[in-house]
Amino acid sequence: MKIDKTNRPGRTERVAKTGYSKTGATEGAGKLPEVQAVSASVLGIPEAEFTPRVRDAIMTLMHEVDRLRKEVEQARTKLADLARTADQDMLLPILNRRAFVREITRFTAFAERYKTSSSLIYLDLNNFKTVNDAYGHDVGDSVLRHISDLILAQIRESDVFARIGGDEFGIILSHITADQAARKGESLAQILRDNPPTVEGKPVPLSFSYGIYELLAGETPDSIMRHADRAMYAQKRSQP
Repeated sequence: MKIDKTNRPGRTERVAKTGYSKTGATEGAGKLPEVQAVSASVLGIPEAEFTPRVRDAIMTLMHEVDRLRKEVEQARTKLADLARTADQDMLLPILNRRAFVREITRFTAFAERYKTSSSLIYLDLNNFKTVNDAYGHDVGDSVLRHISDLILAQIRESDVFARIGGDEFGIILSHITADQAARKGESLAQILRDNPPTVEGKPVPLSFSYGIYELLAGETPDSIMRHADRAMYAQKRSQP
């Protein structure tokens, strides 16, 4: 799941301040037949009682209702933007750990209700600290972006991708068994090895470890993450 890069943390939504003014009421004078029709059909005001004072009061009310409707729409947009920001990683245009845990819960619910298989890939960059130590944190951040972009290009819109630690990534593959996820994990690791990030034209040496765990109905996110983490470390220890 990719997050729109325009929705980065720090982006704010300006809410316009609008209000009814006497000018608006005056401009509404030319809409008397329309207002009369509304009053007759909705408000039940006889035309004989539809005085300029009543007309202005109705126009004021209509403008106020329209203003409140716009404010509600703006508030909903702002809340949606804040929710996206809360789910986004601070560095990369992907989900953060908090949102990833929520998605695990959602997929385990699918497994229980629809008997569908989904699997988690827990990917770790081996010895990433040496990259930061040798090249600096700016280069380290660029390396993480490079890895993120490569993975995003290899997964589907229906999959979920997040950074769950400093140099650890999680991928939920929907409708994928553990065996299929293992093949996908190796494919991703090979693509990452074949396309290393570069600094001044020289490749930055990186290696990867990953663990696979199938999401089962009734399991908690903590249990699932723990099993995937153990599988990842088991692979890491088996590497030469």
